[in-house]
Amino acid sequence: MATWLCVKQCGACCHLEPAERPELEQYLSPQELELYLSMVGEGGWCVNFDHATRQCRIYQDRPRFCRVAADVFGDMFGIEPTELNDFAIDCCREQISAVYGDRSLEMLRFNREVGI
Repeated sequence: MATWLCVKQCGACCHLEPAERPELEQYLSPQELELYLSMVGEGGWCVNFDHATRQCRIYQDRPRFCRVAADVFGDMFGIEPTELNDFAIDCCREQISAVYGDRSLEMLRFNREVGI
């Protein structure tokens, strides 16, 4: 069985382009939406994403909506804790495909590391 994990130096989830996420208002509070939009920088990338290291500069203090956790996904998407693993894998694969391509090195690494 595949097990979700955050693959280091991927950063696909750091591509925040609001035009590609029209449903933001459905799962973010007004305050979170304001914070989210304030984090969108050049090319739709998060201002906290370090392109050289491909890591988040504020990972330990990142906002709630940047965390993959049962309570967060339950609140935002109505996902039950037992569904989190599969839902997170699907979300990552969709985002990696959109940002880097479905045959990218990032996708290959993700699939290998989660056991797909």
